[in-house]
Amino acid sequence: MKKILLIALLFSAFIANSQSFTGKGDQKFFIGANLQNNASGLNIGYDYGLGENFSIGVNSTYALNVYNGVDKAFIERFDLKARFNANLGNVVNISENLDFYPGLSLSLKNFGGHFGMRYFFTSGFGIYSEFNTPLAKYDTDRLTSAEKIHNQFTVNIGAIFNL
Repeated sequence: MKKILLIALLFSAFIANSQSFTGKGDQKFFIGANLQNNASGLNIGYDYGLGENFSIGVNSTYALNVYNGVDKAFIERFDLKARFNANLGNVVNISENLDFYPGLSLSLKNFGGHFGMRYFFTSGFGIYSEFNTPLAKYDTDRLTSAEKIHNQFTVNIGAIFNL
């Protein structure tokens, strides 16, 4: 069964006629899971293409499950980011369905960087994964477990849609 699913997935990649990033005016909405130490939650966002290889956007994460005695206050669970991406899918030119994008973000918790990948199965639907890390934290003291939420290495995975 796994082999059949893999073959179908690979075959659909060749049949699908979609582009992962079309440049100026391109709009993406994504929703997925956020995974990190002591918490997991929901990640949603929006990206807007400004040029052939650049986009800006907004991204929000809310920790639904917190562990190890972390306080459950809203402000500790919530983060909002403004982001900038360099969309390199057409530069790398592996497939027009695949996009790689390193970027920077400014959030309520820190200044950070991210690296993501998007793959579109159709012109409107795909999957994404993203790796985020803080580059400069607003609080430089020793962080409590609650302060580490959204202020550490995180992974986002989920679905992405062309608008």
